[in-house]
Amino acid sequence: MKRLFHFFKGTSIIISMSEFPLLRDLIIILVVTIPISFIFHRFKLPIIVGYLLTGIVIGPYGIRLISEPSMVETLSEIGVVLLLFTVGLEFSLTRMVRNLKTIIGSGGIQVILTIMVVSAITYLYGYSLQQSVFFGFLISLSSTAIVLKMYTDRGEINSPHGKFSVGILLFQDLCVVPMVLLIPVLASIEEVSLQIIFITILKSIIVVATIFFASRLLVPKFLHHVVRLKSRESLILLIILLCLGTAWLTNRFGLSLAMGAFIAGLIISESEYSSQVVVEILPFRDFFSSLFFISIGMLFRTYYLSEHLIYLLLLTLGIILLKIILTLLSIVLFQKSFRIAFISALRLAQIGEFSFLLAGKGFILNLIGNGDFQTFLIPAILSMMAAPILILISYPLSLRLQSLFSISEKGWEEGEGDKLNDHVIIAGYGLNGKNLAQVLKETRIPYIVIELNDERIKAGKIAGIPVIYGDITSKAILYKAGIETAKIIVFAISDPLSIRRGIHIARQMNPHIHIIVRTLYTSEVEDLLTLGADQVIPMDFETSVEIFSRVLKEYHIAGNIIKQYVDMIRMDGYSMLRGLSIAQEKLKDLYNYLLSSTTESYLVTKGSIADSKTLKGLDLRQKTGAVIIAIIRKKGTHVNPDPDFRIEPGDLLILLGSHAQLDRTVNFLSTPLVPPYKGGN
Repeated sequence: MKRLFHFFKGTSIIISMSEFPLLRDLIIILVVTIPISFIFHRFKLPIIVGYLLTGIVIGPYGIRLISEPSMVETLSEIGVVLLLFTVGLEFSLTRMVRNLKTIIGSGGIQVILTIMVVSAITYLYGYSLQQSVFFGFLISLSSTAIVLKMYTDRGEINSPHGKFSVGILLFQDLCVVPMVLLIPVLASIEEVSLQIIFITILKSIIVVATIFFASRLLVPKFLHHVVRLKSRESLILLIILLCLGTAWLTNRFGLSLAMGAFIAGLIISESEYSSQVVVEILPFRDFFSSLFFISIGMLFRTYYLSEHLIYLLLLTLGIILLKIILTLLSIVLFQKSFRIAFISALRLAQIGEFSFLLAGKGFILNLIGNGDFQTFLIPAILSMMAAPILILISYPLSLRLQSLFSISEKGWEEGEGDKLNDHVIIAGYGLNGKNLAQVLKETRIPYIVIELNDERIKAGKIAGIPVIYGDITSKAILYKAGIETAKIIVFAISDPLSIRRGIHIARQMNPHIHIIVRTLYTSEVEDLLTLGADQVIPMDFETSVEIFSRVLKEYHIAGNIIKQYVDMIRMDGYSMLRGLSIAQEKLKDLYNYLLSSTTESYLVTKGSIADSKTLKGLDLRQKTGAVIIAIIRKKGTHVNPDPDFRIEPGDLLILLGSHAQLDRTVNFLSTPLVPPYKGGN
């Protein structure tokens, strides 16, 4: 026993005295990352740049706080795997088919055009063909994380430029997979031919297809059984097993870990559990992917920046301008509005996070040397830091360019709106615009629709809707729509910035026009009213109005009182629901409304306690306090019926009383009629 005690005692001393360099490094990373993340979040800068800066500061070329950068780099590989896994999870075949024209059209042209132009420039500069194509891969990608975050924060994800940007980003994310596969081919010492590339891709497709279809048969069954256990821990373990297991399997067949992770995500994305899987995996992805960007930052050599400062700044500017021009060309082919194309191009001008993944793999495989790696790394980080500024100035800059190239006021031509008077202008032919146009058409109220989407314009023309192609922020288009003689303009679009600009111009051109705006966000209400809108309809509050209306109906509140309540809230600009103060007089009125008498209806069925009884025999007032003020029968309505009026099945009783009285009445009338007892022998 003494020996055993001394053995454990000695072991504990060894363990307590030994150091855990990786654990120490992770603690240092967290200590440095958290304040940097806070600062970047505070100033609304991309958090990815914060991670890169963290790596620069604590890395071997900074203040050298990390003792095991290779271990951190190994952990960062898990971040790459989880990044590709979530790309597969969020990939939707249905969404891709729906936006096929945008994704394959604009996205395909942008990626191919960028690779070709960058490859040509670098090849002429003296690099090999393989290296030139590799540089084309790096520059062709934009940052999905930065762009989507900025679009979501600004509420522009469903705007025309938002849809084009998301479509191009989706195509770029899909291109990462074949790019990862081709890097080992490009890095091979032997001369690369089209035959080698073709054989490599064909082999990859066969392996991927085999794994995909085999997993497709098994994974849904595993998921179904684990979900039935209702154990969150079991679900998380299965998700990690599927992700890492598929990655390991593809790696065994000579493909990348990232490729296997993408396949695993793609398989799960088609199941009904994909949304929950995304929720469960995000914390792991965010942590390990942050390690990936920090490990990339550790490779940054600060002295290289100081030695080549002017060259690297000019290179960064050149990359941004090149991406703007090439992206603009690819979008203009599918989007007639130069303003929309210009905004999208400026917002996709940075280098993407997956470019770091490709650069890291190219560096490991000696496809590029350390100098070229630094030459790429610094402009990439600087372009990411410039992204928020470019996104911020993209909209006002697009308006200035539009005003330079638009038709002068004197050159305005007559449009369909000039033939109308006291009409409605509908901005946008989406679901809301289409429904409004249909109602106006049926009620024969004159109207005209302004739309940017070609497919919606075609659908409107087929349906016989007067629709014109144009940008609602253009004075020329509003003039063609007859803004000066219009009575109402309705903004039914999902672009907050265009709505603001459109309100300003519409109010300028016609001070007396009634402006109705639909907005997705409650925070926009006050600003839009200040800008000149007469009515602002926030979609989430309209939903809440519908919910409380239905709740009040269940408590037998009369329809007219509910309507007064809703009208009061809408007239007050939804301030009551937005947590703003509401006038005391209005609250008193509302309180009086709710305390006053109300009405309720009750349908008499066969066997009911009221069946075949007269009003006098039912004696409802004496029993419940409520009175019957009318009875609706198929033949007509009997208002204030006589006491001798006999009730029949199918009659609709209109009741008057307080809420409590009506509750008692409904309960009383719903009591089943007990048949008289017949005694037997």
